[in-house]
This record gives sequence, C-alpha cells and structure tokens, in this order.
Amino acid sequence: MVGSGSSTVTVTSGAAAANDPRGALQKGIAMRALIQDRYGSSDVLRFGDLDVPEPGDGQVLVRVRAAGLNGSDRENLAGTPFYARLGGLARPRHPVPGSDVAGVVTAVGDGVTRFAPGDEVHGELPGYRGALAEYAVTPERLLARKPADLTFAQAAAMPQAASIAHRATAGLRIGDRLLVNGAGGSGGTFLLALARRLGASVTAADRGDKAEHLLRSGADEAIDIGARDWADDRDRYDRIVDLVGQRPPRRVHRSLRPGGQYLLVGGCTRVLLATALLGPAIGRATGKVVRVLAVPQSGALLEEAAAMLAPADVERTIDRVLPFEEAPAALALLAAGETRGKLVLDLP
Repeated sequence: MVGSGSSTVTVTSGAAAANDPRGALQKGIAMRALIQDRYGSSDVLRFGDLDVPEPGDGQVLVRVRAAGLNGSDRENLAGTPFYARLGGLARPRHPVPGSDVAGVVTAVGDGVTRFAPGDEVHGELPGYRGALAEYAVTPERLLARKPADLTFAQAAAMPQAASIAHRATAGLRIGDRLLVNGAGGSGGTFLLALARRLGASVTAADRGDKAEHLLRSGADEAIDIGARDWADDRDRYDRIVDLVGQRPPRRVHRSLRPGGQYLLVGGCTRVLLATALLGPAIGRATGKVVRVLAVPQSGALLEEAAAMLAPADVERTIDRVLPFEEAPAALALLAAGETRGKLVLDLP
C-alpha cells in the first residue's frame, strides 16, 4: 500500500454512521486512486492504492461517486502554465489529480456544523487536486449540498465551471452582447446557459467542428476560430469572457463597446501577466474593463450558481460519462481539446 502521509480510516455506512455524528472510523484501509507523481502527458498516470485520508478540524471526508474534469486538470497534469506548479514545483505534492467531486459524506472532523455522514454533496477540492480517488477530504466551506434533482454525474460537472460562469455573467442585462472564447470546452457551456437565461445575445468562438454543439447549447452565433479572428471585430461586444486567452490586452479591448468588459479566465502565461499588468492602464485610457477574473473556491458560490441552472442546463454541458478506469484516456481527450462540454468519471 502506498502511503499519502496521513492516518487512514474506513467509514461505516448505514445505521452505524447515522448514529455517530462524525462517522465511524477504523484505521488501516486503502483506497483506489489515480496517481500522478510527475508532470507530463496522461502517460505518467497510474492506478494504485493510497491511504484513505482522515478529516481534520473543519474537514469533511467524502466517498466520491463522480468526478468532473476541467481545464485546470489538463494544466495540473502538464505542469503548465506556471501557476499549475503552485502545488509542487518539481512534482505534484498531492499525488491525485482532479478537482470537482460529487459524493456522500462519510465522516467529519471537529468543528464541522453544516454536514453529517450520509449527506450528498458536491464541490471543488483545495489545490484543485484529489478528486480521482475513492475518497477525498476537503474543508466544509468548499462543499455545497447536491441538488436533489441532479444525479451524481451531473453534480460533479458543476463546481468549477458553474462557479466561473456565475461570476463571469454577473450583471449581464437583456440585450447585452457576450462573446465566449473557448466556449466548446469543459467550462463554456455553463456560460452559454447562464447568459441566455439572463437575456444576453451570445457569440461562441471555438473550432469549426464544435459549431453544432455550441448552437445547440444556447449560442446565437458560432465563430470558427480557424476561419475568423473575433478580435478583428471592432466595438461589437459588451462583454468578452476568454477561457483560453492568447491575445494581448491592447488588442482584445478594441472588440468591446464603450464601457465593455474583457474578463480573462485562463490562457498562456504571457497573456495572463500582460492582462494583469496592463489592464488597469487600458481601463483608465478607454473607460473599458480589462482584467483577469479570479473566482474563489466556495461552496456558497456553487450554491448560488446551482440555483440558477435547471437540470436540463446541466445535462447539456456533459459530453460523456466514463468509468473511472478510463480516467487517463479522458485526460488525454481533454488535453487534445477533443471535448464538447464536460467529461465526467463515474466511481461506482
């Protein structure tokens, strides 16, 4: 058994757990996990046994039923851009990839007041790692109750992408023109759904072969980035949400109408740094907002996002649900940009 550096637990289910507000713990049990001990492609991944982590003060242990993949998982696998190595410069400090989970609380640490064993929950994990295993431990503040009308797979698709979409669409008004760049990947479909619910007109930019998916997901117009550069459009959009930023801020702001907003969610290092450094100056000179959108990990934010989405909205975001054993292949698909929405892994 490979150790994770923490003590180990197993959790009794059913009546025994229900009678113990913290969960019944027994030391010395292993869990199956996907293990990443260096950066690279999906070839560096392997399955193995790790110790089941024990929840500390303010923490919750979750039996993972489904895990959703995000662009951050692709970055954390490769170790690029630079911020993907904040969790370990030479190698990942936490050996298990994956950030989004849905599952059942099996034990809680001291001080936990919102959840008890048996509760169904979903949320992001700290450091965006630890989801691709049978058990995961996380602070209770990062979890939300799983909506009763969602399956575990649907709930696992939501945490990171729906929270970003909620923040990125805040303040949109009926008739506003929104462009989402990189809309066909793991996070864009939630943006399309929320923007349409708010009454915005939505243009989605991605590869041409994803156009049908984008239009079906709520876009009014789909731009083939191989045939047309949306940044050549002048004074067209009230807001641009860029999920895969590659253009300098001095260029993209020209596509905004007066008073418009450019929100950069992810992209290459040089563009992130340039946007953070030059955005305020561009704003002062033009009256437009050009900035990096930082979205905190938060169970409360996830609950707000979930309240705005119908089950049909969530279902449309899912490209496919795959068995846990296909996790390396799923991450390879993600890295290749071959997804149309979210990939979710099922842990029965």
